[in-house]
Amino acid sequence: MSRVGKSPIPVPKGAEVTISGLNVTVKGPLGTLSHTLNTCIGLSQADGFINVERKDDTVESAALSGTTRALVNNMVIGVTTGFERKLSLVGVGYRAAAQGETLKLQLGFSHDIIYNLPKGVKAETPSQTEIIIKGSNKQQVGQVAAEVRAYRSPEPYKGKGVRYIDEVVHLKETKKK
Repeated sequence: MSRVGKSPIPVPKGAEVTISGLNVTVKGPLGTLSHTLNTCIGLSQADGFINVERKDDTVESAALSGTTRALVNNMVIGVTTGFERKLSLVGVGYRAAAQGETLKLQLGFSHDIIYNLPKGVKAETPSQTEIIIKGSNKQQVGQVAAEVRAYRSPEPYKGKGVRYIDEVVHLKETKKK
């Protein structure tokens, strides 16, 4: 049985959760997020908490209860505090600049890379070699960070490229004659 699915989700002040049928909508100071539930999962709201309920005792509903609880919890956290991913550029001449809804990257290619940010995601560049990606949707923030990292992922010999701040790159030893 899922232990994650059994724990209640606290709803902080400032967040408003609306459950209508299979649709869940969470409104907060940072925006609005919605999700459609599976038919074997239900939600109930009481005393500032949301509980995930299974409609039957199948293996599928047990697995989905934990997943649904995590998704709804991420929605609540996203509209109240938000999510962020930090990236670091390692390499000579590697630079980044946030320009409104675009992110301009210089990653050693003959051309600059212009990445258009999706709606609901913002990028900041406190320095030329740091990128902070912020948003209320955890999946979208992670996807944008992964797409930016994919332009020049860290190579294994010198470690040059775009990496997450908490990422550890193990360097290989070069061939010796």
